[in-house]
Amino acid sequence: MKQGYLSQYFKGVAAKTLSAVEADTAKSNQHEFNGVTPLKKIFGLDKQRFPARFIYLCDNDDDPPTDDGFLTWYDSRERHATRTEHRMYFPTTAVSMCASAGDELFIGLKPDDTILAIIAESGSTIANQIRWLFGITEIHHPGFSIREELESEQDRIAFASRFILEQIGIEVEEKEETYLEDMLRLFDGRFPKTKDFSAYARSTLSDISPLDSPDTVLMSWMEREEILFRTLEKHLIAEQLSSGTFFVKADSDGGADVDVDGFISYSLSIQNRRKSRVGQALENHVEQLLTSRNIRFDRTKITENKSKPDFIFPGITEYHDSRFNIALLTMLGVKSTCKDRWRQVLSEADKIRNKHLLTLEAAISENQTSEMQSQNLQLVVPAAIRSTYSENQQRWLMSMDDFVKLVLARQVS
Repeated sequence: MKQGYLSQYFKGVAAKTLSAVEADTAKSNQHEFNGVTPLKKIFGLDKQRFPARFIYLCDNDDDPPTDDGFLTWYDSRERHATRTEHRMYFPTTAVSMCASAGDELFIGLKPDDTILAIIAESGSTIANQIRWLFGITEIHHPGFSIREELESEQDRIAFASRFILEQIGIEVEEKEETYLEDMLRLFDGRFPKTKDFSAYARSTLSDISPLDSPDTVLMSWMEREEILFRTLEKHLIAEQLSSGTFFVKADSDGGADVDVDGFISYSLSIQNRRKSRVGQALENHVEQLLTSRNIRFDRTKITENKSKPDFIFPGITEYHDSRFNIALLTMLGVKSTCKDRWRQVLSEADKIRNKHLLTLEAAISENQTSEMQSQNLQLVVPAAIRSTYSENQQRWLMSMDDFVKLVLARQVS
């Protein structure tokens, strides 16, 4: 196990495309995966029953179906003198009932010898992302593709991989204790405003100039803020939980009882804060990047019908000026993740036909990016994340470096 790599969370990973007999329980009672011979590299030869967490993922479900069960690895001919025939048995679960032929199955063996079994919808962005995360370029049918010893450079945990891991329920253990005392003092032991925290994160990277490569600068700032935020968050949550009274309420007999609803509400607030904060942080850092280069812009100003694009170049005054050359107007939407929310950008800034959208989401499916192109939406992706896309997509993608050059050129025209 190597800290900061996928091996910290998985001993090995196997992937395959589900066939009809594996996916459709109405047509088959097989309950066994085909092409399992490569699994011997991960599970060995002995019979084992693994506790498993099952999850079904698609692009349009923020609350994916999950279930707990088991996977059984065994040799169906263990008493045969010369032959072996290993099989992987799976039970019917709420997740297996969602599966369809062509969906992608990922089986990850964790360090505690439990299994995370993921089924991802065929052709989805999340399937692309998990395949990229595990470094599996091809998924063979009907057999499994295998990866062991997840400690190559591809397996290093960075911003994109951290985000994908959290989508599959893996909490990434990463913190920077060096700055904890400073943050507690500066922010009075509380979460500060996002803009203040973004500025603080930038201040801790004295070796990064905002005039360096926009791609490098933006990702460095985002990486640092994410790590610092998780460090502060972990400390404050631990303090809250250790108080011993936060999730306790009086019962009908005058005693004390666990406030389950309060705990659930608190957990949801943590998730919601993380999601909203990362999007705001990205906007904050983009704003600083542009300001440092003396690029003119306005942020969240009204265009039409109460729409408020994240950034308008060179400004809202020029946008509403009928005499200003429309060809010199630029709009940039900013979304840390896209999913179907990218379509929201299309209704903003009607005067600008070709719109731009910055995202940090990795490996968006070609179906999605093709639809973006057909809607005259240009995706902007920092170089560090660009490599998660196919070669065909990369020829179309614009980097943050490219975008900055574009708005600078239009500004001096």
